[in-house]
Amino acid sequence: MNAASRWRLVLGRYSQATLNVPLSDSESRIDRALDFLYGREYSGRGVREPGTERAPGSLDPSQLTIPSWLEEVRELFPRDTAEIVEKHALDRYGLTELVTDAQTLERLEPNTELLRVLLTLRGQLKGPVLDAARRVVRRVVEDIRRKIEADVRRTLAGRLNRSRHSPMPLLQNLDARGTIRSNLKNYDLERKKLIIDSVRFFDRNARRLPWTVILCVDQSGSMAESVIHSAVLAGILAGLPSLRVKLIVFDTSVVDLTDHADDPIESLMSVQLGGGTDIARAMRFCEQLVEVPQRTVIALITDFCEGGSPRDLISTCKRLATTRVRLLGLAALDMEASPVYDLAMAERLAAVGMEIAALTPQRLAQWLVKVIS
Repeated sequence: MNAASRWRLVLGRYSQATLNVPLSDSESRIDRALDFLYGREYSGRGVREPGTERAPGSLDPSQLTIPSWLEEVRELFPRDTAEIVEKHALDRYGLTELVTDAQTLERLEPNTELLRVLLTLRGQLKGPVLDAARRVVRRVVEDIRRKIEADVRRTLAGRLNRSRHSPMPLLQNLDARGTIRSNLKNYDLERKKLIIDSVRFFDRNARRLPWTVILCVDQSGSMAESVIHSAVLAGILAGLPSLRVKLIVFDTSVVDLTDHADDPIESLMSVQLGGGTDIARAMRFCEQLVEVPQRTVIALITDFCEGGSPRDLISTCKRLATTRVRLLGLAALDMEASPVYDLAMAERLAAVGMEIAALTPQRLAQWLVKVIS
């Protein structure tokens, strides 16, 4: 895109008569998407296009509807730009249909993009709209779960079952002294040999202690898809008998959703995307949840853009690593695993013992298998 086209898009459709800049098909789509929202500035100043009328408080012009506009914004703009445009739509112009009209919401195709918007607007959904939003959440959760559950359970359940059931005793568990004591009565004086009638093995209870997996999820707007997939993954992991799952979400505050860890719908209905980011505070909270450090995994899912104290974050992670807690920092957890994150902070965390990656849920399951082996 050349400079003239950029200026034309910045100045809007009324500059076309003066600039006379030809727009490509993709640039025309961008122009229409921007005008759908920012064209309200003209209407606020009394400017009207012939034959065009817009209902007060509505974003529904003749060319685009809210569903198609949302799709266009996400397709045409980078993620961070799309988030800014959506925030303007809500804060400056009012996406009233999504928060006041259940019928409008019912007409939208349930997908992760729509769910992302609903989670951003979560605090404004009430009554019938909230019920409609819950149905969207259920549809999206069921779709994601159907895609990933079989692979995740197959990857993890096999390993966990092998650790729980060992039909043949291991030589390393042999209680030699106990075996001798229990068989002294069988000592053959003539041959001077101890006849072993029964063998004793130590009961290795430590091997049967469950692993605790703490999913600590950044609920800032940029992490929306990771939040959704984290909630679904928590529900799957919570169904495995040898894992204890704790689900924590945070922005500048920390919310413990462990009671809903087995129910992704309720987890997501408790999320409110947006706000600041205090990773250090969240990790300190997770530190308090650790009971058996050597059998605990903390998966921090964030873009590592720390709004709190970097020093506190580093020191907390260093303490956890020293106690043998396994630390994993995920810059993305979704089907694409396309990370956008603070590389410098991620490198500092890696230096104190946190593994850094961007994984799909299936790849995370494979990582967990290596850890619990």
